[in-house]
Amino acid sequence: MTQRERREFLVRALIAEESRYRDLQIPSGEAEQKKLLRSLMNVRPPRPIGEDFLSVQDAYLREEAARKGVTDAANLTPIEPGIKLWRGDITTLRCDAIVNAANGGLTGCYIPCHRCIDNAIHTYAGVQLRLACARLMEEQGHEEEPGGAKLTPAYNLPCRYVLHTVGPIASDPVTQREREGLASCYRACLQLAQQSGIQSVAFCCISTGEFRFPNEEAARIAVDTVRRHRGETEVIFCVFKDADESIYRALLG
Repeated sequence: MTQRERREFLVRALIAEESRYRDLQIPSGEAEQKKLLRSLMNVRPPRPIGEDFLSVQDAYLREEAARKGVTDAANLTPIEPGIKLWRGDITTLRCDAIVNAANGGLTGCYIPCHRCIDNAIHTYAGVQLRLACARLMEEQGHEEEPGGAKLTPAYNLPCRYVLHTVGPIASDPVTQREREGLASCYRACLQLAQQSGIQSVAFCCISTGEFRFPNEEAARIAVDTVRRHRGETEVIFCVFKDADESIYRALLG
């Protein structure tokens, strides 16, 4: 199957799941089809799906990843011992584990095509990630509290695992409790990585997006906590914006 054939197969399968979508037409343009597929995956609840769908989805997502290009963290130059800085799309980074800035439900972002990292990670990992997170939440019996960490496979991402952590929603001004909560996110991810034999972890800028933690203060907490607790774990600070890259370069090295 071509990528277009795979994409249209997946869209038709997702439309067929819901009677309310029965009049939905598949657009002809590639960009519009990709947007529709992502939207349908974003809103789909965590329920089982057939192996035929998963086989086509996995082939489609891996081809999309290859087209975007994969960066191997092993080839990045350390900015100080055991710590690297990289600006790019964390869903294209090959390392042992990447960190997802999750919400309390842990099953991803349900807003179609939302630009948060939670949405991107769940989109490019595939529907299996939402199912895995839903199982963790069912076993736990309540929402994930800020400052902890959970581990799942990464499925179709180039990394091996995803560490999910819920950062604090910042007040104005930021409270000491919120600072401690953010530090706990980094510490919990590193502890779980070390317990699981994970040797390299890529952190996003936890809580700085929708959760409104000031970028510079969040970076200072991140760097300080990682320096104290990374042990033998290699850490990659993954940033997406010019401003965040400048902040981390000033703090590191």
